[in-house]
Amino acid sequence: MRADYNFINGTFLETDAQRIAVYNPATGGLIGHVSAASAADAVRAVEAAAAAQRGWRRLPAAERGAILTRFADAIDARSSVIGAVLAAESGKSVADATAEAHYAAEVLRYHAQWARRIEGEVIPSDSANENLVLMREPIGVAACLIPFNFPIYTLLRKIAPALITGNAVVVRPSNNTPCSAFEVARAAQDAQVPAGLINVLAMDHDTAAVLCTQRDVGMITLTGSVTAGRKVLDYCKENIARPSLELGGKTPAIIEADADLEAAAAAIVRSKTTHCGQLCTAIERVYVQASVHARFVELLREKMKAVTFGDRAVDASHMGPLISEQARASIHAMVERAVADGAKIETGGYLPEGPGHFYPPTLLSGCRQDMEIVQEEIFGPVLPVLSYETLDDALRMANDHQFGLSSVLYTERYRSTMRVANEIEAGELYVNRTPADPYQGYHAGWKRSGLGGDDGKHGMLEFTQTRLVVMPF
Repeated sequence: MRADYNFINGTFLETDAQRIAVYNPATGGLIGHVSAASAADAVRAVEAAAAAQRGWRRLPAAERGAILTRFADAIDARSSVIGAVLAAESGKSVADATAEAHYAAEVLRYHAQWARRIEGEVIPSDSANENLVLMREPIGVAACLIPFNFPIYTLLRKIAPALITGNAVVVRPSNNTPCSAFEVARAAQDAQVPAGLINVLAMDHDTAAVLCTQRDVGMITLTGSVTAGRKVLDYCKENIARPSLELGGKTPAIIEADADLEAAAAAIVRSKTTHCGQLCTAIERVYVQASVHARFVELLREKMKAVTFGDRAVDASHMGPLISEQARASIHAMVERAVADGAKIETGGYLPEGPGHFYPPTLLSGCRQDMEIVQEEIFGPVLPVLSYETLDDALRMANDHQFGLSSVLYTERYRSTMRVANEIEAGELYVNRTPADPYQGYHAGWKRSGLGGDDGKHGMLEFTQTRLVVMPF
């Protein structure tokens, strides 16, 4: 059984502090315990980060990039261990969890390559004898709040741009999947990342509030729920820290009559059943043109019925579990309310017997735009389908929503593509494919889906602030 301890200033602190139990969601078995950080631990971590950052920011960016590359190599070298731990605590297959570690290492390498590309600006002055220079500087210490669904990828997605721009971080992993984060901390040790730049602490909500309201925390970056985002905004008010929030998603998929229906159905079912639908950009509602609605529902039903679920440690082809029994109960209650409100279960929609937090792929037809199942994020393998007559109708329904993270369109018509690209109210549009968050892009939501964003140049610049230097001569 594992025992993990908080990582502060380059050292794992072995204490007899209160412990947080970590369970395997596929079996319900206890994996181990992690120590719960105290308020004093959170303060010490921020102090260590602030002290380390003062020297780190003065290093040439190219040197910071070299250290990030070394860190990426260390994660690759430790990927089998990270993958095994992540698989046990998340319900993923070992292959998928190990691949996530490798992908996270690539995110580090990508940001390391920005070392010589963090640029300021020279701005024309109104005076003939004056120069205006806009410089980009680090913010200081970033508190990084990590979700359970892709905890290693999201961890490096935040750490990499923070470090390359000269910041230090204090990381709070999800209490559902904290053990793999401590393996990343061991990789940081292996790579000799300077002590204090990366601190990893498991904690309860009260301690998280202490962490996020420390004076030296200049930025709080969260991937999580709208409820969690509102808490972060409250924390930010204490010291006017900068928020960067990726919050809820409810990705709409619009299926035009001319689309390749077979390919679209297969891709949508993969999106909905990958990691049991626990992806921020997983397709959450489908709008199908009326003339092909019946055929498309048939295709979805056929493909969802073919998906088996179970422990991926036994059979990696299975769809795995939800993260907790609370999540499963909440999702099933949503399905029951949808049926009571007129939806029809085409497949799934029941609570399986036996251990583990499993829920079957579930398809609901006969849904309406005003239903809870269409308006609220499900975060599980449940897919409501609606019919529309014209593209105007589809856009109106897709945009009639509190969220605007990602969106999908299946069509072969250029005019339809350009119309949706110009009118969809979302931070991303994927045409004839499902979302994948390319790390050189920019992953940012509209509406209640968040503030700021991750990935690419623009995600990196979230971790900087500007200084204008006015120089008469």
